[in-house]
Amino acid sequence: MLFHNRITVPPGHTVLAYRGTEVQTLPTGRHRVRKPDATLSVDLRERLIQVAPQEILTADSMVVRISMTLRARVIDAVAFVERASDPIGAVYLAAQIALREVCAGVASDDLVRRGDSVNVEPIRVAAAQVAGTVGMEVLEVVVRDVIVPAEVRSAALEVITAKTRGLAKLEAARAETAALRALANAGRLLDAHPALAQLRLVESVPYGARVVLSVGGAEVPSDD
Repeated sequence: MLFHNRITVPPGHTVLAYRGTEVQTLPTGRHRVRKPDATLSVDLRERLIQVAPQEILTADSMVVRISMTLRARVIDAVAFVERASDPIGAVYLAAQIALREVCAGVASDDLVRRGDSVNVEPIRVAAAQVAGTVGMEVLEVVVRDVIVPAEVRSAALEVITAKTRGLAKLEAARAETAALRALANAGRLLDAHPALAQLRLVESVPYGARVVLSVGGAEVPSDD
């Protein structure tokens, strides 16, 4: 007499039903199978593997801390369960080593200015090779944070501040030069046209003041 079990597999999962050395992979849905010796549910959905900040020695011998994230999923549930006691840890280690190798060829200035200067493709390839042996697939690698020593951040801030102050002084000098040039042009114009100078004088006198103009030696009063 055979005994059967009813097994329901939720979406995004698979269930491995073991009978002796045989294993049956049950996809999402309801199943009626011979009573297994053991069952194991495996999550097939995409997962994020967070790689904690790593202290990396750059090409110019500066120690920086870099963190990254791997996006991966299980594609072979049997291999994922049977080939390694810690399959995610194996992928983590491969990505960690590849990150060190890649950053060894990048200068710290490039890492600070542009986090995307880290070429993540070699990291993804290295992690994917190990992932393939444990039934996983690496879909994407993202560098999240690049942390430099505090003294380096302070020095970089001082450089940026100095550049900003220099640009401000340069802009002020340009504005002053333009103003002086405009005054010189106005002076030449007034010298060439005395009547225009007198008119400008009258316009600058406060309202209600009395102005006396000298025309040909005779004084001509003018009320503003």
